[in-house]
Amino acid sequence: MSDIADLRQEYTKHELSADTAAEDPIEQFRRWFDQALEAEVEEPNAMTLATAGADGQPSARVVLLKGLDERGFVFYTNYDSQKGSELAQNPQAALVFWWEPLERSVRIEGTAERLPSEESTDYFHSRPRGSQLGAWASPQSHVIDDRTVLEDNLDELRETYDDGEEIPRPQHWGGYVVRPRRIEFWQGRPNRLHDRLRYRRDDERDDGGWTLERLAP
Repeated sequence: MSDIADLRQEYTKHELSADTAAEDPIEQFRRWFDQALEAEVEEPNAMTLATAGADGQPSARVVLLKGLDERGFVFYTNYDSQKGSELAQNPQAALVFWWEPLERSVRIEGTAERLPSEESTDYFHSRPRGSQLGAWASPQSHVIDDRTVLEDNLDELRETYDDGEEIPRPQHWGGYVVRPRRIEFWQGRPNRLHDRLRYRRDDERDDGGWTLERLAP
């Protein structure tokens, strides 16, 4: 453990310039995400989701990005989980992507909203059958005695729903979209003089568009 302070990485692979960045941050994110796919980054859609309840205590966990459109960034979860409970109390959320092979990170801050129920249902039925049953079997974030609770729940569900029978989406499970107000793109550079470009919603703009700013590292 005494060597932790000596762990260092020099970043030299790419650069980030406002001259070549997209005008829209969603388009810029798509560019970087496509490059992460081309570089075969492992689970490029993995992102840290940070939330905080009414008491202001932050919590964070890794979830998977499952959609991206003009509204924002989409993920799915149990509404009764810790993150679901905190988002019900305080819809402000933050996301972080880290693509180590490209020496890149993306930070998003915005407001999380539940997706329309039909959209959550459509996605639920696109999941593998085991994942659908798992959404019913797990009381996510709640204390259980041991793993047999989950396994017993899953066995009961397999008896309830025959192979081929449609599994209904649980009312406690569905999607959120994080509508961004700020999106920052971070590119590692030598000597810790990293490139940071931040897009922010500018309420003073008539078109409701984005203002692009360079931040000091």
